[in-house]
Amino acid sequence: MKPEYGLHSDIRSLPGIGPKKAEALTRLGIRTVSELLYHFPREYRDWRKQTEIRDLRDDQKALVCATVLMIIKGKGYGRRRTLRLLVEDRTGQMEILFFMSGYMDQAFQQGRSYLFYGKVQVDRGRTRMLHPDHVPAEQETVKRIRPVYPLTGGITQKDLRKQIEGILSKNILETETLPDPIIRKKNLCSIAHALKNIHFPEDEQKYKEARYRLVYEELFFLQTALQLSRARFGKGRSGIAFSASVRMNDFVKVLPYTPTRAQERVLADTEQDMESAEAMNRLIQGDVGSGKTLIAQAALFKAAKSGYQGAFMAPTELLARQHFETLQADLGPLDVRVGFLSGSLSAKAKKQTMRDLESGRIDVIVGTHAIVSEGVRFHDLGLVITDEQHRFGVTQRLLLSQKGKNPDVLVMTATPIPRTLAIVLYGDLDISVIDEMPPGRIPIKTIQYTQDDREHAYSLLRKEILRGRQAYVVAPLIDDSESLESRSAESLFHEMCNRFPDLSCALLHGNLPQSEKDRIMDRFYRGHIGVLISTVVIEVGINVPNATIMLIENAERFGLAQLHQLRGRVGRGNEQSYCLIVSGTQSDIAEARAAVFCETNDGFLIAEKDLELRGAGEVFGVRQHGLPELRLADPVKHYHIFTESREDAVELLRNDPDLSSEENRAFGRCLHKKFVQTENIVL
Repeated sequence: MKPEYGLHSDIRSLPGIGPKKAEALTRLGIRTVSELLYHFPREYRDWRKQTEIRDLRDDQKALVCATVLMIIKGKGYGRRRTLRLLVEDRTGQMEILFFMSGYMDQAFQQGRSYLFYGKVQVDRGRTRMLHPDHVPAEQETVKRIRPVYPLTGGITQKDLRKQIEGILSKNILETETLPDPIIRKKNLCSIAHALKNIHFPEDEQKYKEARYRLVYEELFFLQTALQLSRARFGKGRSGIAFSASVRMNDFVKVLPYTPTRAQERVLADTEQDMESAEAMNRLIQGDVGSGKTLIAQAALFKAAKSGYQGAFMAPTELLARQHFETLQADLGPLDVRVGFLSGSLSAKAKKQTMRDLESGRIDVIVGTHAIVSEGVRFHDLGLVITDEQHRFGVTQRLLLSQKGKNPDVLVMTATPIPRTLAIVLYGDLDISVIDEMPPGRIPIKTIQYTQDDREHAYSLLRKEILRGRQAYVVAPLIDDSESLESRSAESLFHEMCNRFPDLSCALLHGNLPQSEKDRIMDRFYRGHIGVLISTVVIEVGINVPNATIMLIENAERFGLAQLHQLRGRVGRGNEQSYCLIVSGTQSDIAEARAAVFCETNDGFLIAEKDLELRGAGEVFGVRQHGLPELRLADPVKHYHIFTESREDAVELLRNDPDLSSEENRAFGRCLHKKFVQTENIVL
């Protein structure tokens, strides 16, 4: 019997997916059946092998089969409620603890046995698990390798497993996504086999086959799309030769400071590119505070005074608004008209801004991804600048480029990327590095504390607050589950409120609506909040010169590059700033990371060390911040597959430039679906 839905059907066509679950899935980027199948597990839990309670070790992930002896319901309501279980097997007893357990009152029965899977804590001879996965022990079908997916509120692991298992049981994966010659050449398993074993691996060998197939497919799709796009928009394409009579120095000389030698070098590179008849594609790397914004301002000045429009896109509304205020203050007096566009503008303001942009009454537009939305038209777009490129990825950069006739493209990132990796991530861009800080900048003091010294860290934090300064307190992302993320930040928030009842504290985490995040950040920016307790959502781009101290809890959970990005939120004013890291139990690698972090403020050195210690996928969180098209592939770990897929894509397009041959036609349709219909990219 044929299924009543296909790969490209709306997610709501699946049984059990109503409006609320569909909305939650949309937050995960899942709108179609295919996108659900390509929502891959972030880890796996092996439910095939049980461990007895007496053999459990601290920090171990384990599966235990135990009988409930006692159920202890804590006081409180809803989110503050706790539930404790005392359980035993033939070798001993342990405690199971759940927070926010109001909904779990009827989940367990005294005298019944359950399987519990989670991380073990052993403290002073007492063994316990916090928030383990659990099922009744008689459910034999669970005794296999189980996927664990990234979640959002309103969707559970059980929901995703059930839906994906249901789809895989239907015959909707018969059509191959890759050309047959490629499958034979690379000895790849079928797409049906790959998707089945990436979600529910039968064994390690089949999992490896599945992962290799999907990594290669991901990179081959991306490389083919990039080859087609570069032929149209990349290096070597003819572009705008901006006026040589308009000098960037006309802008720079009115500034109240002198550029560093590194800034002068990058200004010269950029001006030379802009005056060339070949379109500019340049990446500017510079550590936090190195002065990348000056390059952007000078380039936008040159574009506007040459009769063209410039677009500056930032990843968050707050950062976009800060750039807008800076550009308006610096370029406005030079008769450059600066506008702002974001999703939060009123319909009337948005409409007027779009009219002014299309008519040419705005020279420079600053905004979020709203700039690339349908309906935004330019009078004559000549320059595109994206800030924090790794949060946009290839597709948004190309989308914005398509708003003009071969505009110049300037990409800026504060994430120091080792050159070898930059070439992999941004092979179509020329790379400039601002490797010098402006004079007079006071280096941030970084101090490490153990959990036992924690009070000393909070004493220094209070001292800074009493001097009228502001502080960040950062909680780690304990789990990809947003409920767990907000709980860790939430418990820290309550602790801060109790510690500092006289201070204004606020909580910021990934579960909040974007409008609420923006409101909190704006209040902190304006000095109405003294202590901001947050998860890593503050990592990008906020500029609060009065914030002089950051305290990072459980710093061992963060990578070096991520710690460095967080530290960059302080040290932006003229006062001595501090970054205090509080570490728990550390592995050797975590200790090495902490030592490097405390010794240097050099982002490039930190990036190289982090790459050595962990690899690119974790350094740049490729699936979180990097190229958004990459779900499984890691540009460094899979470098050989990356280069092979590029060679294969070049060869394929050399022999069949428009993918019209019989053997490539289905692949061409998949490529079109993925990049043109989904991402609106012109190939």
